[in-house]
Amino acid sequence: MTQLDVDNPFTLETLHVPLADAKAVDAKLDRARAAAKEWRTSPLAERLAVCEKAVAWMEANADEIGRDITKMMGKPLAQAKGEVKGMAQRARHMMEIAPACLADIQVAPKENFERRIVKEPLGVVFDLPAWNYPLLTAINGLVPAFLAGNAVIVKHSPRSPLCGEHFARAFAAAGAPAGVVQALHCDHPTSEKIVGDPRVDHVLFTGSVFGGHRIQEAASKRFLHVGLELGGNDPAYVAADADLAKAADNIVDGACYNAGQSCCAVERVYVHESVYAKFVEACEPFVRAYVMGDPMSDATTLGPIAQPYHATELEGFVAEATALGARLVTGGAKATVGGKGRFFQATLLADVPQGAALMQKEAFGPIVAIAKVTGDEDALARMNDSKLGLTASVWTRDRDRAARMATALEFGTVLMNRCDSLDPALPWTGVKDSGRGVTLSQLGFDFVTRPKAIHFRLAL
Repeated sequence: MTQLDVDNPFTLETLHVPLADAKAVDAKLDRARAAAKEWRTSPLAERLAVCEKAVAWMEANADEIGRDITKMMGKPLAQAKGEVKGMAQRARHMMEIAPACLADIQVAPKENFERRIVKEPLGVVFDLPAWNYPLLTAINGLVPAFLAGNAVIVKHSPRSPLCGEHFARAFAAAGAPAGVVQALHCDHPTSEKIVGDPRVDHVLFTGSVFGGHRIQEAASKRFLHVGLELGGNDPAYVAADADLAKAADNIVDGACYNAGQSCCAVERVYVHESVYAKFVEACEPFVRAYVMGDPMSDATTLGPIAQPYHATELEGFVAEATALGARLVTGGAKATVGGKGRFFQATLLADVPQGAALMQKEAFGPIVAIAKVTGDEDALARMNDSKLGLTASVWTRDRDRAARMATALEFGTVLMNRCDSLDPALPWTGVKDSGRGVTLSQLGFDFVTRPKAIHFRLAL
């Protein structure tokens, strides 16, 4: 039997997880197909009750789940356990709005006719979450799909496979029928084969642009909608009237939280020339304050880099930027702590040219890259100068400025005076190469259901 090897980014100890063979994959797909036929007729009240119990199970097991996340991808333990809390909040919001979102749509009355639109479950949803927020990226699609009456197979990232097991255990403990929520461990070619399998009715993928292209290609011979939530190269604009101290604090946190390993982390910062020097100066102490160390320790605020190749890639980004004229204020190098772990120092770069890779590509690391702009229009042009379009933030005291810029910004989410943030009442979506996925909010149910028109003439 083949296995998946997952190393601990701090200790480098290895976890071994068996991978499903073709026979096991077929069995899971068959179970999901059978379960979906039964689950689709269950009352919504039952689905809500089971979902609440599953979420409560995850909360009760937050310590174990948090430790597993930390061991697999290096997130500081307090943050890993905090992700359980965030997952529960998202799940409960979707549960709260589910009755209204899944209700039949009534159309204008017409004599002798019954006309309405029913929202039917799709069947089997194949959910492929990302490793960087392994609970949040999973729950975004899992809970709406489950509540809509679908069966869900969770194939987690090979960096965080145990999270899939936790979800399966939670729903089983909550009383979900066998096969309605299953975990699957398999390699990438097998995942792509499953995407093309007729037993799968919808695919949700959260990950890299490269991975999104592979999933899209695997689905290309089917009339299958694929939800693709991909990367970001998220900009922030600090206007001349911004509260510089608060903006610096929040933007540095938005760039370095989770060691910068977030699709919506701030990766490039454009600052009005009149406050540029003060802003760079304000950022420096926040960047220097991060403490690298054992992610199991409460003292650690910057954990190791999850993927073995990312630290070297980050070092290359910094070297290229400085070669092009950027000024390295602090950080910029790979590191270990007591000879352990693969870390990357919290990094601050000023005067980064627009053509540098840091300003054009997604960099999964704790880097704050800053450039000077002459004003709003200059900032807009540079912010939109990207193949990615996930989130953007505007830091200003002027709500009208933020509104004008939001209209022109080519991003799925535009924020004012906050960043690296998601509200489950709003859709999580991107444009350009950030994908076409839509999860959460009332719109999140639309992509795990299909409309059926009911058109009855009551008497001939």
